Amino acid sequence: MKKPCVYLITNKNNTVIYTGVTSNIVRRVYQHKTKFYKGAFSARYNCNKLVYFEELNSMGLAIAREKQLKAGNRKRKEALINMENPEWKDLSDGWLFVFD
Repeated sequence: MKKPCVYLITNKNNTVIYTGVTSNIVRRVYQHKTKFYKGAFSARYNCNKLVYFEELNSMGLAIAREKQLKAGNRKRKEALINMENPEWKDLSDGWLFVFD
């Protein structure tokens, strides 16, 4: 899915929430799941479960939304996740990770 997105991922115990932005959510989630960037925050804290994402009309809007989410505290991120995904299921379950 090549559309600007802001997303939240967490680890299996939901103790860490990582906020990110991407133009290709499928590829980016694959990178998190495979620890493509080994030294990255998400790799160090085993954040590989997609619990929230939001599509936006432009990368500029996606970056602005990412900044807004990052400026908020954990409680606000939890409320957003709970509103859209109350069981904190991995929204990428069942995705096919196939690339050109």
